[in-house]
Amino acid sequence: MTDKLALHERLELHEMLTFRNLCLTKSSTMHGLVGCEDLKAILSTDVTEGKQHVEQLTNLLKNRDVVS
Repeated sequence: MTDKLALHERLELHEMLTFRNLCLTKSSTMHGLVGCEDLKAILSTDVTEGKQHVEQLTNLLKNRDVVS
């Protein structure tokens, strides 16, 4: 894999990171408000996986240069 991203790839990664952060915030907030244990388990899994995805996307953005 190359260590460089085209500008449009960087922008798309940033857009995905923003969306995933929003989803993570919503799942985390709703987890405390939900009474159903099954739904709490789903939200908890989503929060755990969401944190991993945010970390991976952040690392991709940090570790790649932009090709002009």
